[in-house]
Amino acid sequence: MRRHALLSNVITACAVLLGLFLTAPLYAHHVKKGESQSLPVTTANDRARRLYEQGMEDFENYHLERANEDWRSAVKEDPNLADAWIWLAFNSSNPQEVSTARAKAKELASKMTPGEQLMIAWIAKVQEGDFLGGITAMNDMLEMYPRDKHLLYLAGNWLMGVNGRDQAEHMFEKALAIDKNFPAALNDLAYVYARRRQFDKAFAAMDHYVALLPQEPNPQDSYGELKRMAGDFESALSHYRAALKIDPDFVTSQAGLGDTYALMGNQEQARVEYDKAVRFAPNEADRLTYSMQKATTWVREDKYAEAEKEFLEIAQTAHAKEQDLQEAQAYLHMAEYQTDDGAALKYLKLGEDALHHLTTISASDRDEEMSRLLRTRAVRAASAGDQTLADESLRQLETLANGNRNRVIQSSYHGAAGALLMQQKKYDEAIAHLEEDQDNPFTMELLVQAYYQTMQTDKLHEMEVKLRGTNVPTMEQALVVPAARARRPNI
Repeated sequence: MRRHALLSNVITACAVLLGLFLTAPLYAHHVKKGESQSLPVTTANDRARRLYEQGMEDFENYHLERANEDWRSAVKEDPNLADAWIWLAFNSSNPQEVSTARAKAKELASKMTPGEQLMIAWIAKVQEGDFLGGITAMNDMLEMYPRDKHLLYLAGNWLMGVNGRDQAEHMFEKALAIDKNFPAALNDLAYVYARRRQFDKAFAAMDHYVALLPQEPNPQDSYGELKRMAGDFESALSHYRAALKIDPDFVTSQAGLGDTYALMGNQEQARVEYDKAVRFAPNEADRLTYSMQKATTWVREDKYAEAEKEFLEIAQTAHAKEQDLQEAQAYLHMAEYQTDDGAALKYLKLGEDALHHLTTISASDRDEEMSRLLRTRAVRAASAGDQTLADESLRQLETLANGNRNRVIQSSYHGAAGALLMQQKKYDEAIAHLEEDQDNPFTMELLVQAYYQTMQTDKLHEMEVKLRGTNVPTMEQALVVPAARARRPNI
């Protein structure tokens, strides 16, 4: 964690624990190995079992809403199929459904096998904010079934979502050691490589993935995203179109077209593609997400009145549809592009309020989004000269980060601390924290400045290259990267 006047030595010790915690499995070494190679599924209903297994296959192939439909059908066939309930809780975008499904899985857990109990505990505890308990259950489950490639993939897939990239890579490599032709692991491993900008390795994994599943859309969709990350936009468009040719309803590829055109600078065409994605989105959360992507195109064109109008409409729709997370995200994005700190702080307060409208939003979703809001609030308050609010926001973020090992939250924590230290011109201290949050364009820009001030020329140029080569369709990228590409190097 960061060094700052607000921190105690206890917090620093927790950073060491975090490093150990996420770099080595927390196996208890008392877990009895499973009697079978794969985790069993407890149900006497053959149709329910088939539906559950079809859902897992669809999940691995990124037919995510189809997987939800499979699991909903499975629990209709067998209401006691806890495995289907917990994965519905994991994958659904409906907060009420997530809450209900998680509660049902926990209610049934005592009737399940020990391995299934651990799987339920992993997902339920994480969603309820017990990150340590959840990941410990996950590790015990993997120790019980070390040869279950599907469990290894599921664990790695989740770890990628909480920024546990190195640990995710380890899981995928173990899965591929069991089956070198396991498509899902190849797909996610390619993303790990791409996020490290090891594109040759990423594309080699993608070629293998495409060859294994030539009739599935996701290999082409993933290839498109990785090509876009590498800056090869025309190739990205070709892959997204290939995915849609295989499955015209694969809406993530439709959104991918919008994302790619936005990064290419063709905002008008991007909006055309996003409108199609919104129209065919399978659920309300996706509709709102694609609408936010469309609204961001106005920011890319410096047309803030149009952006304001669309983001406000999205926030209001999300509120009416009880999609609190998307409502908070809309207000956060509005805060990010404000030129006036007071207006930004107003929207951040609305975002915070949105996270507490209902009790159905999971603790994990609430904490992650709250960390992003607090990060932005700390920086904006300091910029506005309100050091009291900045310090208070940082203390809140410190408390949240100290109680949660989720690396999304840890990144917010380091990013905010580093930004405030930069404002105080404490460059060496700032660098130590900013380097823990290197994927965020705001942080990359600060690191460029900090390296310049400390005469670290090699690191400055390396970070400039990384910043300019960032091709992700986010608000942060829209606000930072085009300007970085337009200016001359600092030295």
